[in-house]
Amino acid sequence: MTHNYHEPAAVVSRPSTTTSIDRRTAGHLALVSLVLCCVIGLIGVLPADGFAKTKPPRVPRPEPELKILDLTITPTPFSVGNGPLEFSVTVQLPKELEGATVLEVSSLISSPSKTSLRFLSERQEIQPQSSAANGGNRQTVSVHLIWDGQDQRKKLAPAGKYSYEVRTKLLANGEKGLRTSIVAWPKRGTLDVK
Repeated sequence: MTHNYHEPAAVVSRPSTTTSIDRRTAGHLALVSLVLCCVIGLIGVLPADGFAKTKPPRVPRPEPELKILDLTITPTPFSVGNGPLEFSVTVQLPKELEGATVLEVSSLISSPSKTSLRFLSERQEIQPQSSAANGGNRQTVSVHLIWDGQDQRKKLAPAGKYSYEVRTKLLANGEKGLRTSIVAWPKRGTLDVK
């Protein structure tokens, strides 16, 4: 007699792979989350411009005692070939010259394209005067710079709008010759050349 029943097959238990994968994935996710939180936290703490140093706010510099009091340019507009252009500069000297013996006044005249340039310069020896001799006022000096209308190549400057910058400084005699002692703030402007 044959029995027609089957013996139950032996049940082989396998370890569950889904639980170990889930644990590994959860561990990776936790690590990634931690790194992202740290990065986001650092971004919030760091300055917006990265690790660059920040400059302290600049304190405005006081105006130097050497000053250009007045600047007159004649004639305006300037016509090349009809006489020179004159810069008349009135300079106020400081109370103390600090060993300075020479006053230099200079001007750079340039076309907008910078193809036509001319540098003018005048130096004068100065003698210190007491403020009592000037009625309590500081000493002033007048200097005249003359431009003949020629550029750096000795050619007549073409017509156009030119810019100028007038500077003045005091020079003291040092071991290696004249050196700059005090510098005034420059005066800038434009002039028409016809």
